[in-house]
Amino acid sequence: MEKFVVRGKKHSSCTNDSQSPKKKIKLESDDGVKQEEDEEDEHAEFSHPVPWQKVEAEGLDCDYALLFSKEEADQLFKQLEEEVVYSTGEKATVQVFGKVYSVPRKKATYGDAGVTYTYSGMTHLACQWTPTLEYIRDAVTNTTGQTFNFVLVNRYKDGQDHMGEHRDDERELDPLCPIASVSLGAARDFVFRHRDARGKQSRRQIEPVKLELAHGSLLLMNSPTNTFWYHSVPARKKITVPRINLTFRRILLDTKKKIKH
Repeated sequence: MEKFVVRGKKHSSCTNDSQSPKKKIKLESDDGVKQEEDEEDEHAEFSHPVPWQKVEAEGLDCDYALLFSKEEADQLFKQLEEEVVYSTGEKATVQVFGKVYSVPRKKATYGDAGVTYTYSGMTHLACQWTPTLEYIRDAVTNTTGQTFNFVLVNRYKDGQDHMGEHRDDERELDPLCPIASVSLGAARDFVFRHRDARGKQSRRQIEPVKLELAHGSLLLMNSPTNTFWYHSVPARKKITVPRINLTFRRILLDTKKKIKH
């Protein structure tokens, strides 16, 4: 498997009514060989210089960087723990092949007023941005030049919490905008698997790509990644501390999705 490793207020109610440290990034292959990437920014298309690492495979195009210093990431994690209100009841479930399952992690949805996002058989109305979510969103925008109107928050209490293989390929996502994934807390493996190499009836031999998403990191999943590659956060029993992941998205708006509170 191709492996990339990087070293390195009270609850608000929710109803339906920057800093960019220049650190070197180390790549570690399966044979243990490590390489250090140059600190110079090679991606002029980004509006704010951070040491980007390009992750590519057939039909896979991602950019990875450390966006926040450890001190700032620690503070942001603490603030999100105080601000984010996670879904309960039906909103804390997913629908797979007609069956309803509890989600093996906590989740919440925030964004611009009236924005909705439908996935896994459930439609979610965005809660109003919290101050910390706005701050992180703006840091991502300043770094990438992309704007976002929605964020999905996933909290993993420890390594037992996980996310199964899926693609973020819903039609309401703007195909011209990458999905920006910010990780805070425990470093977790993030595994890409090509759609033609899944399951016993796989048609091709394509190696999975595994990233370790570090505390304070930003991963951009560019088109056409979510067309060809599934991704997951596997369970890791040895991890005992929590992780919060924020996936910022740009939802296409139309008159049917503008809901008045």
